[in-house]
Amino acid sequence: MRIDLHTHSSVSDGTDDPAGLLAAARAAGLDVVALTDHDTTAGWAAAEAHRPAGLTVVPGMELSCRWFPADEPPVSVHLLGYLFDPLHPAFAAERARLRDERLGRGERIVAALAADGYPVVWEEILAASGGGVVGRPHVARALVRAGVADSVDHAFATLLNHRSPYYVTKADTDVREGIALVRAAGGVPVFAHGLATKRGRVVGDDAIAAMAAAGLLGLEVDHPDHSDAERAHLRGLAADLGLLTTGSSDYHGTNKTTPIGACTTEPEQYEALLAAGTGAAPYRG
Repeated sequence: MRIDLHTHSSVSDGTDDPAGLLAAARAAGLDVVALTDHDTTAGWAAAEAHRPAGLTVVPGMELSCRWFPADEPPVSVHLLGYLFDPLHPAFAAERARLRDERLGRGERIVAALAADGYPVVWEEILAASGGGVVGRPHVARALVRAGVADSVDHAFATLLNHRSPYYVTKADTDVREGIALVRAAGGVPVFAHGLATKRGRVVGDDAIAAMAAAGLLGLEVDHPDHSDAERAHLRGLAADLGLLTTGSSDYHGTNKTTPIGACTTEPEQYEALLAAGTGAAPYRG
């Protein structure tokens, strides 16, 4: 079996709509794919309706979180949640809050760029998003369309990264609270790309151990942004903490160069994830 447990559609910051993403997954020879858009379950219904024959779809989401060290600035971390009840009241309310945060941040970034003469218009970016969760990748695509950036990656490297004067923070969820919400909704929380040092600051083993104590059930180990050494370290840490391990592409369509299915999850780890989730079921024939 070929299993990819982390992908994004146009409902958040990918470029394929859910039906197109699933078609790409099947064409790539995947047997299982998880749809994990940022802070929203809005693509789940379309994924269930457009699931190709022979493909199992795991409903999930990527939650925007923070780890708060005692004596340092907070660290941005992402939490994958699988097979949770999307109607769980507290979790649904937190997702709505995060989407509002993301929307407000995007509007502030665009206002700052426009004030300095960059040809970006918030209303046009909203219209181009198709009603999905708007984030920095949508602003990046607008900069590409305007000829300011050569690519989405170039836009992030020059104007939208954490060191840019146009960067705006948002109030993400404390990761331990996020873990508790996913678990309360019957879901399976997995720490996403936790040692991707190429992305910026990462948390230490003590933080991951604290997450495990708070109810974390897995680590995303095989990810395109992890080096071989980082994967080996995470695999050993997962064994020490009794956590399941996953592998995935973090596919974003043409927003990133990584193809769907670039990294995959071992079948026995997938079965353990299925056994732990009680809030929702995979879509399969």
